[in-house]
Amino acid sequence: MSKIGRIPVLIPPGVTVAVLAQEVCATGPKGTLSFPIPTGVVVVVNQNSVQVSIAKESQGLSPVFGLTRAYIANMITGVSHGFEKKLELSGVGYRAQVMGADLHLSLGFSHPVTIKAEDGISFAVLENIISILGIDKDRVGNMAARIRDIRPPEPYKGKGIKYVGEKIRRKAGKAAKAVGSK
Repeated sequence: MSKIGRIPVLIPPGVTVAVLAQEVCATGPKGTLSFPIPTGVVVVVNQNSVQVSIAKESQGLSPVFGLTRAYIANMITGVSHGFEKKLELSGVGYRAQVMGADLHLSLGFSHPVTIKAEDGISFAVLENIISILGIDKDRVGNMAARIRDIRPPEPYKGKGIKYVGEKIRRKAGKAAKAVGSK
């Protein structure tokens, strides 16, 4: 049985959680999220916590059991506080700006790149830092990964889009290798 799955999820004030027809719904000040409950997993909502367990007759549901608990915890955090991922632009002439709900990037291509915001996702740009904000952790992370994939950081000059705090392993160029090999 999953160690994470056994831990009850605390419900903060201002958030309501309900189980409706094999679906968990969380509502808070930021919005509403829902997650379908897998077959064989039982979700019980108490006054200030949510407990996840496995039905007695079910076997081999330990990974799904822990995953369900993690999704419910992320839903509760998302509707109460929200999630944020930050990306950093590094390179000469690389810039980002928000126009309406869309993100416009100048990344050294022959054309600007426009990224449409999905439902529940918003962008903010401060200097060379792009912030992706939303209530669904999965969507925020996927959007950040899609933006990073447009121009991933390269190891020679370090130019590109990277997560804030990400370490890029730098490589020596041809000139440095030629001098060091003698």
